[in-house]
Amino acid sequence: MYHSVSTQPGSGNQARHQAALDAGHFLIKRCGGCSRHVYFPRELCPHCGSAELELVAPAGTGTVYAARTVRRKAEAGGDFNISLVDLDEGVRLMSRVEGPTDTVRIGQRVRARVQRTTGQPAVVVFDRVQED
Repeated sequence: MYHSVSTQPGSGNQARHQAALDAGHFLIKRCGGCSRHVYFPRELCPHCGSAELELVAPAGTGTVYAARTVRRKAEAGGDFNISLVDLDEGVRLMSRVEGPTDTVRIGQRVRARVQRTTGQPAVVVFDRVQED
C-alpha cells in the first residue's frame, strides 16, 4: 500500500501538529486498530499499519528515560538539558525538563506543557512533578 504525502504548506500531520501546539494543545495519536499511542503524528500506525489514527490529548505525565546537559556560555543562553521522556501512554519523545539542569534525573516524574515564545514555534517541555 502506498500513500502520498502532501507537500503543500500548512497541510499534513506535521502542520496540524504544530498548529495544535501553537494553539496551546499537546496531542498525540491513538490507533483504532491496535489501541497503541503514536508520537510523532503520522499517517499509518508503526505498530500494526492501520490508518485509523485519531488525535487525543495525553495525560501529559511521564518519566525521564535519559538526560544530557548541553553546556553553553551565559551570553549564548546558558546550559540546557535534552531529555528523552517516556509518556505514560507508552511513547518516547525528545524535549527538555525546565529548571536547573544538574537536577534532572533518570526515573524522575515529569509533566508536559506547551511553551509558546513570541516569534518561535510552540514546543512541548516538561516540568518536574513533586512526588509525596
